[in-house]
Amino acid sequence: MSSIYIFVVIALVVLAIIDIIVGVANDAINFLNSALGSKVAPHRVILSIAAIGILVGTLTSSGMMEVARSGVFYPAQFTFNEVMLLFLGMMLGDVILLNMFNSLGLPTSTTVSMVFGLLGSAVGITLHRIALETDLSLFDISQFINAGRAMMIISAILVSVVVAFTAGTIIMYISRLIFSFRYNKSFKVFGAAWCGISIAVIIYFTIFKGLRSSGLISTNILNFINDNIFIVLSSTWAICSLILFAFQKAGINILKITILAGTFSLALAFAGNDLVNFIGVPLAGVDSFMTANSAGTQDITMESLMQPTNANFFIILISGVVMALTLFFSKKAMRVAETELQLSSQNERNERFGSTYVSRFLVRLALSINNLYRKITPGFIQQKIANRFEQLPEAENGNAYYDLIRGTVNMTAASVLISAATAVKLPLSTTYVVFMVAMGSSLADRAWGRESAVYRITGVMAVISGWFITAFGGFIIAFTIASILIWGGNIVVVIVTIACFYMLVHNNFLFPKKRKNGTAKKMKEIENAPDILENCIKDAYNILDNIAEIYKKTLIATFEENRKVLSELTAEADKMFITFRNRKYEVLPTLKHFRYSDVNLGYFYVQIVDYLSEITKSILHTTRSCFAHINNSHQGWNKEQMADLMDINNAVAAIHMNISEMLRTKNFEKLDYVLEMRDNLFTVMTGAIKNELKRVKANTSRTKTSLLYLTVLNETKTLVLQSRNLLKSQKHLLEN
Repeated sequence: MSSIYIFVVIALVVLAIIDIIVGVANDAINFLNSALGSKVAPHRVILSIAAIGILVGTLTSSGMMEVARSGVFYPAQFTFNEVMLLFLGMMLGDVILLNMFNSLGLPTSTTVSMVFGLLGSAVGITLHRIALETDLSLFDISQFINAGRAMMIISAILVSVVVAFTAGTIIMYISRLIFSFRYNKSFKVFGAAWCGISIAVIIYFTIFKGLRSSGLISTNILNFINDNIFIVLSSTWAICSLILFAFQKAGINILKITILAGTFSLALAFAGNDLVNFIGVPLAGVDSFMTANSAGTQDITMESLMQPTNANFFIILISGVVMALTLFFSKKAMRVAETELQLSSQNERNERFGSTYVSRFLVRLALSINNLYRKITPGFIQQKIANRFEQLPEAENGNAYYDLIRGTVNMTAASVLISAATAVKLPLSTTYVVFMVAMGSSLADRAWGRESAVYRITGVMAVISGWFITAFGGFIIAFTIASILIWGGNIVVVIVTIACFYMLVHNNFLFPKKRKNGTAKKMKEIENAPDILENCIKDAYNILDNIAEIYKKTLIATFEENRKVLSELTAEADKMFITFRNRKYEVLPTLKHFRYSDVNLGYFYVQIVDYLSEITKSILHTTRSCFAHINNSHQGWNKEQMADLMDINNAVAAIHMNISEMLRTKNFEKLDYVLEMRDNLFTVMTGAIKNELKRVKANTSRTKTSLLYLTVLNETKTLVLQSRNLLKSQKHLLEN
């Protein structure tokens, strides 16, 4: 057996491990969102329950690997060499695609990425065969590719989006009408029966979605449940309701039991059914290698892949352990989770997404419909409904994204839909169902208010668009890689594989560290108001030192027409600006940590954050203007302009140095001296402007360069004024 195939097998095994890591990082939100969003238990407890569910799911999985082996292409039409490169191209494309989505913090479907990756890779290999064999044409591609499966998944995406969103909206609206946000009183009456429905659905979901193919439950029992579904569910609901009622009387929070049970159930089903997405293709590659090795030749077709197979128990166990460990240690998993939780949050937060024309149109349309509703609905009915949706203050909600009622609805609705889809053999995606149920319940729960609706609708559209990009991108990436591998030969196979591994390692281990070091330190959420201010002031003098350095380098780089340095300086200034702009948006949530006696401290905190935001905005405008000027190939400063600007730079540096020193030491004896330095600087700037006007009149300065020169002077003035205001605010703070 050629050594290149041993290399491919090793690469597939390594890619299987990587695919588990990046896949679980993206899919984790499917079973964690309700527990994390409602903060039903400590973080470690939630992850532990999910990890146990994953381990049980993997160990009870029958390893339904057929879709990876023969679901998208006809293996009997492919040779051993073609199949190995097909699998390698698909796996390389899959991990690249999922890693990209994880980096963006967007949830997607690992099933769609696998199926369309296989489809793209198979098409690439097929086109190579057609190009080499004269008796084949493009019309013969259907002999190699099973395109019907891919079309079925695309249709399932549309069904998932519409049905899940609608169901989540309706169930949440009815649930909130029953219980309201102050649900303690009504929950004592209806809570056990209501949670009993959820537990009954979760048990059915666990049996038919998680354990059906495990062999632990006999076919006779499954058939009996299926034939008597109403009686079985009714009996289960009654028994569960009685048990939960007893728990409720004992003072146990049955909402938490319901959500944690659902978390376990969804994790179990996820591991048992989605494991094929991660290890199905690598195992098929290993089986192909073993088949060819036993035959003693590479010139065979792969009919053997049509035969049913089950994964080795040891491999399943290792996969489950890797999946469970990924939950605890993957930062990207929490980033993907944060996206969904922010979009469904009941509280006002710093919105991640902007607004678009479509989102603004939809919000205006909703407002128009609401106005019509107010006109035709009697006032007393409107008032009764409004009372049921009167939200609790954020402090009473424990700072959770939403309450336990919504967490239970999300879990129950998702389980119902996935179970129903399984019963009728409709291939709905778990990711699509869970996400859209959460978005529908958020809408019904009035989490999308006037302050946040446009941004959250944009976020939902971005995620949905990403799902279609998953199909298209998975196809294109795998098609490209597989084509390169099949046309390039053994050397290209090694080079492309190593290059892809390097890119994954660089993005996941090297780049995040670099990004972390280049970003201004984020302020911690501290309960003590003086500590919050102290941390903010520390950031202030560190930023002033950094800005002075950026300002000087920007002037020099513009003089030298160094586009690369200006690009780096602009990126650094942009990071600082984003950091303090975000902090400006977080002012109100931060002020909630202040006591009423800290009103004066709160006033100065608002001022300091505003001044820092304006300072970073000024340096960003300076660097961005200079970079745009040089990037457009305009001429840099001439020697006379540079001489004037360096005089200004020296004065700015001296002012910032003194301000920074006073902020550090809290000694403001030089405050008047800084004021004098500022006035002297403005005098120097006035002289610089006059010099520039003389150069313009003498036609020794270009128009674009002169405009840039005046822009920099204007931003410099703003920069110094805001820095001086920051110092004054700090002085007044200490005096009060």
